[in-house]
Amino acid sequence: MNRLVHGEDGRDWVVRAQMEWRAPATADDFEHDVAGSYGPGIAMIAVTAVLAIVLIMWTPADVMIPSWVPLALLLIALFFPLRWILRRPWTVVAETEGDLAGDRPSERWVGTIRGMFTVRGEVSKITKTIQKHSLPDFDGPLHPVE
Repeated sequence: MNRLVHGEDGRDWVVRAQMEWRAPATADDFEHDVAGSYGPGIAMIAVTAVLAIVLIMWTPADVMIPSWVPLALLLIALFFPLRWILRRPWTVVAETEGDLAGDRPSERWVGTIRGMFTVRGEVSKITKTIQKHSLPDFDGPLHPVE
């Protein structure tokens, strides 16, 4: 997601957002950033698949299953993967190279926003703030980086 924004002071800003597949490490997460392994998750998926296959195999032939039951089971199975995808962190960057006269220096603001739908709203707020005040909001999710 890239947007070109013209600030009130004449500078052109590029606001871009990129989804991160891993949560960025912060000072708060320092002691908790070491993951054991993916083994327990894979084992739970395998156990669930085996139990589902056994349930299907042992179902008597004369049992009538309503058509909405497999759909409901599929929705339950997809809930957590979809939630994981929709709640990924996004890195948002707003940067400018300054103006042609050299009066205003180049700047770079960086922040992290969690959620696909939240990031769209925040990027819109950031672009409106840049158009109106020539800078991202200091109280917003972005912070200046040197």
